[in-house]
Amino acid sequence: MGAMISKQADRIKEILAEKKALSDMKQTSGYDFPGFDYSPNDRKNWMSGLDPEKVFVNQIVWPGTHDSATNEIGIPLVTRPLAQCQTLSIYYQLVSGARVLDIRVKEDLLVCHGILTTYNVDVVIEDVKKFLSETQSEVIILEIRTEFGHDDPPNFDKYLEDQLGEFLIPQDDQVFDKTIAELLPKRVICVWKPRKSPQPQASGSLWSSGYLKDNWIGTDLPLTKFESNIKYLSEQKPVNSRKYFYRVENTVTPQADNPILCVKPVTDRIRPYARMFISQCFSRGSPDQLQIFSTDFIDEDFVDACVGLTYARIQGKA
Repeated sequence: MGAMISKQADRIKEILAEKKALSDMKQTSGYDFPGFDYSPNDRKNWMSGLDPEKVFVNQIVWPGTHDSATNEIGIPLVTRPLAQCQTLSIYYQLVSGARVLDIRVKEDLLVCHGILTTYNVDVVIEDVKKFLSETQSEVIILEIRTEFGHDDPPNFDKYLEDQLGEFLIPQDDQVFDKTIAELLPKRVICVWKPRKSPQPQASGSLWSSGYLKDNWIGTDLPLTKFESNIKYLSEQKPVNSRKYFYRVENTVTPQADNPILCVKPVTDRIRPYARMFISQCFSRGSPDQLQIFSTDFIDEDFVDACVGLTYARIQGKA
């Protein structure tokens, strides 16, 4: 028992030291970057506001949400805090400016996060279609994967094609070099990541897993995750010379060996440093690599930071 208590005490000290290191870095380096002071007039239509004829897909810094469909997961006040990464519905995340969604499903079509489940994936699709019906030039990256430990929903590729067919942007490397206007009226890049079923075929309506990459590390240590994100991002090709999307997630997650298991207090160790991360990309020589930037509990400031850098790229200032 004494050894366990000592281990937890050391763990708390390590977390506090990393939080302080991030805070000190913010004090000394700040968070200025090209476009940092830009704010869209209408987050629901921010792509439209930047002019779809001028915005190339590979210029966009895509604001995304991690474990997007967890706003109603589990049992309120009991299991929900252990798995909830967003409080907004899919529709309101999109209205707030999110353009990349991370959806995990299981064989019975329920959305899940680990062992906890929430609503049917139909709810996600209906929210996406509602948003698309109310906008004209907003493009979404919809990633749907089978959650670890589960089987793929039967015929799920056909389900996605039936539900979103009119909006689906076919898998095509040339998409990265096109403007939003050139993609319209198609508006959804749907990346389907099954665990056992065949991957989507080239030139089909759905995109295969190789088109959306990341380097996830499971940790609750904020500086460790911050530095890992910087390291792996720096190893990517610039956005204008690669044919895949690369995601950085400004998140840390609860660990089984730590007594704090609720998502919110853990992920809040890194959430305030999203703008500093963008600034550090510039100061450390990786400004051209950042593409998808995702977070737990998305807010307007996070969206504005991504849109601001996108604006600066379009203006030739970044």
